[in-house]
Amino acid sequence: MRRKIFFIPLILLGTAFACSTIKPSTTIKEDKVASENTLSELDTVSTDIAVSEPVSETDTLAFLKLNNVDVRYDLDDDINSNFSSNLDSLLHLWYIKNTDSNYSSERVNTNVTLSDSVYIQRLQQIPSLIDLSYNKIVKNYIKLYSEKRRSQVEYMMGLSEYYFPIFEEILDKEGLPQELKYLPIIESALNPKALSRAGASGLWQFMYGTGRMYKLDINSFVDERRDPVKSSYAAVKYLKDMYKVYGNWHLVIAAYNCGPGNVNKAIRRSGGKRNYWDIYYRLPRETRGYVPAFIAAIYTFNYHKEHNLYPKKSNFPIACDTLMIDETLHFDQVSKVINIPKEQLRDLNPQYRADILPGGKAYSLKLPLKLTSKFIDNQDSIFAYKKDYYFSQKDKVVNPSDRYQKFAHVAPKDKAKVYYKVKPGDAVGLIASWFHIRTSDLRYWNNIRRNLIKVGQKLVVYVPKSKADYYGSFNSMSYAQKQATLGKSVSTTTTVAKSTTESEDGSYVYYTVRRGDNFWTIAKKFPGVSNYDIMKLNNINDAGSLRVGQKLRIKRKS
Repeated sequence: MRRKIFFIPLILLGTAFACSTIKPSTTIKEDKVASENTLSELDTVSTDIAVSEPVSETDTLAFLKLNNVDVRYDLDDDINSNFSSNLDSLLHLWYIKNTDSNYSSERVNTNVTLSDSVYIQRLQQIPSLIDLSYNKIVKNYIKLYSEKRRSQVEYMMGLSEYYFPIFEEILDKEGLPQELKYLPIIESALNPKALSRAGASGLWQFMYGTGRMYKLDINSFVDERRDPVKSSYAAVKYLKDMYKVYGNWHLVIAAYNCGPGNVNKAIRRSGGKRNYWDIYYRLPRETRGYVPAFIAAIYTFNYHKEHNLYPKKSNFPIACDTLMIDETLHFDQVSKVINIPKEQLRDLNPQYRADILPGGKAYSLKLPLKLTSKFIDNQDSIFAYKKDYYFSQKDKVVNPSDRYQKFAHVAPKDKAKVYYKVKPGDAVGLIASWFHIRTSDLRYWNNIRRNLIKVGQKLVVYVPKSKADYYGSFNSMSYAQKQATLGKSVSTTTTVAKSTTESEDGSYVYYTVRRGDNFWTIAKKFPGVSNYDIMKLNNINDAGSLRVGQKLRIKRKS
């Protein structure tokens, strides 16, 4: 698996290797790696490496000690641009912006000159399962941490008071060396929102594919690569898998940076050597300083006082508690009800991309310990706070058969609402004329399409408040009475045009469609008959299907 170009805080352009070795590392002979231990899922390059060590091998460190290597560039003050970007982001986080200004990070005599023997002795005194080699490369990285990037290191030391206990607990649970807790310093400068140009994210800088491979949830709302706890478990599993392959922590750390494929290539090209310093020049340039930077970070954090480095204290809450939330929740709801800054919620819960816990399953919400009980006491108020605003339920579930009930219209101002029950012979145009409203308004208020209404259907009508009782009485009026309100009379015997013929038994009449007719105009010619009645009786579903000359059967109303 080619992971990516990681954040490497101390990998500089043109890494110098003009180092006279003070403490050569003992060559470790390792058993051949069995093919069943390969991680085919992690890399397309097989990790089944053939180890063919010569009988007499010259240690690379000893070679460099005797033969100074010419280099075009030496270590300078340039830092990998990705790491600089991480630090810029780190310095703008809420808990950095709220740093206690009274706690000064400036100390006198910051440039402490030490001999190589002092560095060697101090590294030997650090209890570590990982070989803490020392040479000029490591020394230069120590100086970069302790002299040239003092302020950033002190910020990271302050953040480590919160993050290291998380890493230590998980490493201890999985039986891995505690020193691996320093890897996120090299990877992300302890910035949980760090994002590389290649797309790696979080404290441990997982790529999308690797994160999903190690069961991290990544979607529009949640990115568990940013979750300090879950990403740490994933990183530990990855490191354990790599150790099964290499059995050497230096190679594991290098593989974490550039992927096992690049490490395998370096081993092959060096003739099967499996010592990090033996394959140093075979590794990608950006990976060569990764292990030295890791060793320098361990040294700097263990001997920070000797270099007058002190953690920058902040208002970032060290004592926190975690609640499991299975309902949809917005950070604003929590912030407004229990009075916690939203920026602090974001920094405590960096895995939520849109300030939303999406619900559907239990998601963790980390809060300062002093606010946990307040959240529990006000839980109902928190979830209810502007719920319709943050999580509108409109149109979540649509029932096509319930469209009249689901439709919501805007009621006109200063009008009274009355209901009219549709009777046989009624039509949209007739009803609109009786209530002195526009047909378009009647259709809008009742979501009427193609002027189709049903007998017994209740229609909403908005009328002047002073005439609400008058229009409400239309439900008890006959057709003739309602027509009379318009000044129109209805004769008891209505003669129909010659286009109408009567059936033999007199129960039906037949009407021949003429040019310009529609169901509504035809229904007006037959009192008590609606356009719906005509369509139903003639088995017509499409109101626009009338044809000139078509005969319609119409049942008279007595």
